[in-house]
Amino acid sequence: MAREGRGIVVTIFKNFWESLKPRNFKGTLVGEDNYGTKYYEIDNGERQRKQRYFVPVTKEQFDQEMPSEWESWLRGRRVTPPTQEEILKNYELMISKKNNAAELDLRHKGSAKIEQEKQTSTFHSFPVYEEYKDDPVNNPKKYSGR
Repeated sequence: MAREGRGIVVTIFKNFWESLKPRNFKGTLVGEDNYGTKYYEIDNGERQRKQRYFVPVTKEQFDQEMPSEWESWLRGRRVTPPTQEEILKNYELMISKKNNAAELDLRHKGSAKIEQEKQTSTFHSFPVYEEYKDDPVNNPKKYSGR
């Protein structure tokens, strides 16, 4: 029983002594994106997950645009950092999708204008029937035929 108590005291003392030692807070540079943001990684040993962080081009501006590949790497969704070729390929794909969407939108808006013009030329607020076109109030001779 005495050994268990001493073991706890020794563990606490070792943890306290380890906490006084300087730790490595400086990460290794892993990569940089097109905006100039630098991405770092700190290796904490095999048991802990690696810490990842970024340093923006302008300090204190952490809400800037970030490529999705780097964001997924920062959040730990991918193991390896993205390569420049991968980012460029995905960027070109994104641009082509935007262009295709704009082209479809223009095509759709063009056909929508034609349909709208057709509707306005033939659209009446109330239906028009031939049998009700004659107005007995304004044309009493036609309806007074007795």
